[in-house]
Amino acid sequence: MRCFYSQALELELPSGHPFPMDKFRVSKDMLLGENILRPEEITEVKATDIHHILRVHDRGYIEKIQSASLDRKEQLLLGLPASRDLFLRSATEIEATRLACHAALTEGVGVCLAGGTHHAFREHGEGYCVFNDIAIAIRDLQDKQPGIKVMVVDTDAHQGNGTASILGDDPRVFTYSIHVGRNYPTKKIASTLDVETVRYVEGEMYLQQLFKTLADSLDKFSPDLVIWISGADNHRNDRFGQMHLSLKEIQRRDEVLLRALIRNRIPVAILYGGGYNRQPEFTAKLHRNTIVTAKRIAREYRAL
Repeated sequence: MRCFYSQALELELPSGHPFPMDKFRVSKDMLLGENILRPEEITEVKATDIHHILRVHDRGYIEKIQSASLDRKEQLLLGLPASRDLFLRSATEIEATRLACHAALTEGVGVCLAGGTHHAFREHGEGYCVFNDIAIAIRDLQDKQPGIKVMVVDTDAHQGNGTASILGDDPRVFTYSIHVGRNYPTKKIASTLDVETVRYVEGEMYLQQLFKTLADSLDKFSPDLVIWISGADNHRNDRFGQMHLSLKEIQRRDEVLLRALIRNRIPVAILYGGGYNRQPEFTAKLHRNTIVTAKRIAREYRAL
């Protein structure tokens, strides 16, 4: 199972910033330190070529990120301070997601040890999402295989409004999002299927909604690839997710979803998505758990 990462993802933010940037390094170190992943299973990536970003985003917006020239309003909407390192980090994350998708198609499972920036729109970023790595990866796949059918499965606690906006008119893409209905983003953009939960949804109710609607969607669309934005913000102790799942219920989510995909030979690229636990290291643990489950099930079905 190939995973993709880079030290460039470890962007330094001002002290007290609410985005837990160190979760990427900590989860990766957990996976290596516990011998879940071998060092050779993690490929160090570099920033993607600009032409990949131009397939999705407006040139003027890209240039603002490159030159760190976002105005104050744009930075507030994005939630991240403008800096030249921000472009490098974002372009590197795109490459990790792009390569994870290609690895999934050839090997069954591919992992970006970050990614899932589903709030980024063509002409602006918001919600800590600069560029939409999901849409960029899909456009790259379509360039090589025009007829490929890709399903975006988004189980992050927040709706993937940017992804829905960019990909909404493409019949080759099915966007599925299960999220809290009355939570950020205030303005939702219709996905192919949006499953809205109540605020502070209990785990059993959430899992019933997820398993039924996702199974129906998979049967209906029959994808060649699933890009799964897993999300760690479903946990009951998350600062922003407004769901009430326990650790065991999130593990059950991962187990059932991944087993259904891998057992049925549906390639899956796994992205982290959000996570803002009040105990910062616990966010990294939740992401780590998802990768542990993926590797175990992939080995079980010999999808490695």
